[in-house]
Amino acid sequence: MLSLRKSLPTRYFRPISTVFPLQRWIHHIFSSATVSFQQVSHDRENKINVVFHSCTEIGTAKQLHALLTVLGKAQNVVLFTQLVTLYATLGDLSLSRNTFKHIQRKNIFTWNSMVAAYVRCGRYRDAMDCASKLLSNSGVRPDFYTFPPVLKACMSVVDGEKMHCWVLKMGFEHDVYVAASLIHLYSRFSAVDVAHKVFDDMLVRDIGSWNAMISGFLQNGKATRALGVLGRMKVEGVKMDTVTVASVLPVCAQVNDVVCGMLVHLYVIKHGLESDVFVCNALVNMYSKFGRLQDAQRIFDGMKVRDVVSWNSIIAAYEQNDDPVTALGFFREMQFVAMGPDLLTVVSLISIFVQLSDLRIGRTVHGFVVRRGWLEEDVVIGNALVNMYAKLGLIDCALAVFEQLPRRDVISWNTLITGYAQNGLASEAIDAYNTMGECRAIIPNQGTWVSILPAYSHIGALQQGMKIHGRLIKNSLYLDVFVATCLIDMYGECGKLEDAMSLFYEIPRETSVPWNAIISSLGIHGHGKEAVQLFKDMQAEGVKADHITFVSLLSACSHSGLVDEGQWCFDLMQKDCGVKPNLKHYGCMVDLFGRAGYLEKAYNLVNNMPIQADASIWGTLLAACRIHGNAELGTFALDRLLEVDSENVGYYVLLSNIYANVGKWEGAVKVRSLAKDRGLRKTPGWSSVVVGSVVEVFYAGNQTHPQCTEIYNEIRVLNAKMKSLGYVPDYSFVLQDVEEDEKEQILTSHSERLAIAFGLISTPPKSPIRIFKNLRVCGDCHNATKYISKITEREIIVRDSNRFHHFKDGFCSCGDYW
Repeated sequence: MLSLRKSLPTRYFRPISTVFPLQRWIHHIFSSATVSFQQVSHDRENKINVVFHSCTEIGTAKQLHALLTVLGKAQNVVLFTQLVTLYATLGDLSLSRNTFKHIQRKNIFTWNSMVAAYVRCGRYRDAMDCASKLLSNSGVRPDFYTFPPVLKACMSVVDGEKMHCWVLKMGFEHDVYVAASLIHLYSRFSAVDVAHKVFDDMLVRDIGSWNAMISGFLQNGKATRALGVLGRMKVEGVKMDTVTVASVLPVCAQVNDVVCGMLVHLYVIKHGLESDVFVCNALVNMYSKFGRLQDAQRIFDGMKVRDVVSWNSIIAAYEQNDDPVTALGFFREMQFVAMGPDLLTVVSLISIFVQLSDLRIGRTVHGFVVRRGWLEEDVVIGNALVNMYAKLGLIDCALAVFEQLPRRDVISWNTLITGYAQNGLASEAIDAYNTMGECRAIIPNQGTWVSILPAYSHIGALQQGMKIHGRLIKNSLYLDVFVATCLIDMYGECGKLEDAMSLFYEIPRETSVPWNAIISSLGIHGHGKEAVQLFKDMQAEGVKADHITFVSLLSACSHSGLVDEGQWCFDLMQKDCGVKPNLKHYGCMVDLFGRAGYLEKAYNLVNNMPIQADASIWGTLLAACRIHGNAELGTFALDRLLEVDSENVGYYVLLSNIYANVGKWEGAVKVRSLAKDRGLRKTPGWSSVVVGSVVEVFYAGNQTHPQCTEIYNEIRVLNAKMKSLGYVPDYSFVLQDVEEDEKEQILTSHSERLAIAFGLISTPPKSPIRIFKNLRVCGDCHNATKYISKITEREIIVRDSNRFHHFKDGFCSCGDYW
């Protein structure tokens, strides 16, 4: 080897310090002429820091590591601890861990760096294990820098309590950084009262402590208490900083206090914080939550510097306020200034294309997400795609995306359940909820209950809904306004109006949400006058009505035939409440006039609407024509319907029934043939009845039920008794041109008749029977059910596609107005 060295030119053996700039720095700092590292000057320390900061790649860090080892610094605790941090910062935890292991005399700085390295890389369990070794076996005393990263790594409140005990044992409970970390910890696990006690026990509080407590209350939905901390902060003379402002502004939106938000904005201007990007983004979000888009845009336009969060905020502001076109315009402007989108930008884009019903571009966004690998990176974007396909009616595509998600959180399941429920697939929603229950790692939250309760309501599964209510009572979630509203809806739609009313008076009623739910429930049960009175009570309590309030109220008036009251509400909505009527409001008014027989008035309202009538408006007018047998206006309404929605078979059925009712069989056949030629099929009518925990479903003329013989025998016995009391079958509800004896057989085999008969033979005498029908109840069956309720001394509760009918002692709650 020596002879080989002698044979080569000396240029092959230049000192290593002359090869790379980094090595030259190290050679200079650690040359033999210098004193030991412990005696190095402040200037030299700065140079060492520059060396470490200059390592921006793993390769360079390895060179530095090797060079320090060659220079005999392998046991220099300070330098190699810095290497531990450097490797973790560059994302190589294995090298960080190996370096840590080879440090023989570890001090607290070394241990703290390793724990922080684990936390920085998201390895929380390893961080906890490392901290346990430090506290139990290392012989090194922790300091106040030890606990903040350890507390961040705690994976449960039990882990946090153990670390809290160590904090107390070591006497660090009064350190502001440790106490603030404890506040964050307990807030993260919803133990906000414990967090508040830690906050109250602090001898000295810095601005970070105040911010932590405000944020803790906010993330746990306790906006009022967050504002209380803010008030206390002002009393003690602590000034808000940018973090405080950004934390407080969402609180103002939560408590619906725009004045508070504007006062905070005034504080921002007064103290010169308006140039801070973080603060401006929070202001844009705050104003958008109040629907004050002009104020939000004014803030955005005045920003001298905008980051991706700024663009996301203004795009989301318009998207969440139902202005997808403007939101899309801001996205294009964002592209024009070369600001690249992130995950949240794409989430907003997905919602925009849902609102625009643009499936083609929605699929394009899906492809973009897949190409960027974002489905694997963040579950939020996957949830947004599931929601997009569900809202566009492509539930199979939604399920496919759901099944492809590498990780599913509770929101993923909630989104799928909601998607099924919103697409009328209540049974599938319940199956998804049951499957979710088998995943022990998924804990249901507020969104879960809001998702599943409407599914139980849809199929009338009262017992299952009541079980959910019992579960909610245990954790007091039934007092949450959104969960409680769904419970009110569930009881209302399952026929338990008394329970719905009782729950309504137990919960907070500061917003219109619970009022809307109970007014709607009263309406579908035919209690229009009570609904109007409750609306007046709502006004007296100072609760502001919204557009949903008036939809519920006008619908209630329609179901009860309260024409004058409905007209009063419609006028009040516009003049006093400033609510501009939309298609749903006009639809309710057309239904109100049409049901009451004012067909000309209904038609004039449609003609004079300031917005174009859609299929729902013409469909409502057509339904009114069916009730009153106006074939001429019904034909006109159907022609308009076919212009806007030619694929809904229900409209053809309505006109066919109008012709059949007046004996124009040729017209009925012609309309049915038109539907058949277009490949449209009528939705089969079915009725269900709950017996015990089993839901039995019957279709018209059902002959396959195991108790078929007993059911038809019961019907024959009931028919004989009804006729003895004066019942006469109404053959106008048989929409086939057949003989009278066959017409009677058709009437007695309607699905609601079969369900009632089965309920009678399967439940104890005098117990109520609950029937659910997917279509409007037949007029003859309605009359027959009144007789059956009297004969059997039973209360029979029937919910059809429009409303509830409570039959008792030969009368119906609708007063035959339906």
